[in-house]
Amino acid sequence: MNRTGLVIALGLSLVIGLLFGIFPELDLKLAALFFDSTSASFPLKQHGLAAFARDGAMWIAWALALPALFAIVAKLLRPDRPMLVPGRAAVFLLVTILLSAVVLTNLTFKTYWGRPRPVMVTEFNGPWQFVPWWDPRGECGRNCSFFSGEGATAFWAYAPAALTPPAWRPLAYVAATVFGIVTSTLRMAFGGHFFTDVAAAGLVSFFVIWLAHAWIYRWPSTRLTDGQIESALARWGRPGYRLWQRLRGRTAA
Repeated sequence: MNRTGLVIALGLSLVIGLLFGIFPELDLKLAALFFDSTSASFPLKQHGLAAFARDGAMWIAWALALPALFAIVAKLLRPDRPMLVPGRAAVFLLVTILLSAVVLTNLTFKTYWGRPRPVMVTEFNGPWQFVPWWDPRGECGRNCSFFSGEGATAFWAYAPAALTPPAWRPLAYVAATVFGIVTSTLRMAFGGHFFTDVAAAGLVSFFVIWLAHAWIYRWPSTRLTDGQIESALARWGRPGYRLWQRLRGRTAA
């Protein structure tokens, strides 16, 4: 999560945004690679192994976040005990996956950005008109195409990769990139998203993770310690813990 990565991500955002904004038909051409005109469908969508791989990718991503969630909940319930995961790592992982995979996708863009999915546009035997990535005025009413929630969740793998030991970090970043690309390609192959949907998902996840990592770990004015986070969680959890102890007839420490 250094400046080089940020510069690369900003450069990709500029190139992809301009290229597909000026030539939006590129999205259709890339989606057409996975479309079978004979059956008028995206045939890989019916492939059982591909569907299993798609589901498995989401299981893996959320499994990586589960220890952070468990550690925070456990600390709130038992503020007298040390956290099972370092405080900064737990908050960093949980906040970034919630922002990138839930808040910014499903609760924001996919709800209010009416871009139809490839399977729903007339070029691929659907009922609605294709719109470029920058146009929110499509006919989709809910759970729309821009941008990909599953792509954002897969590229969130950059977050745990950022916490690996320095010697392993480059390999972890490569693995996270491959994981995100493969998952996103499956979404395109199923007719669920255009290229710009999954590209935006990956870039948004990266920016969220870069900013959160800088805020928690790197910037002197905002960076935190594990002890500070543990103390804050203990303060928030202590009233409920004391109440529970009183109900059980015990005195909380």
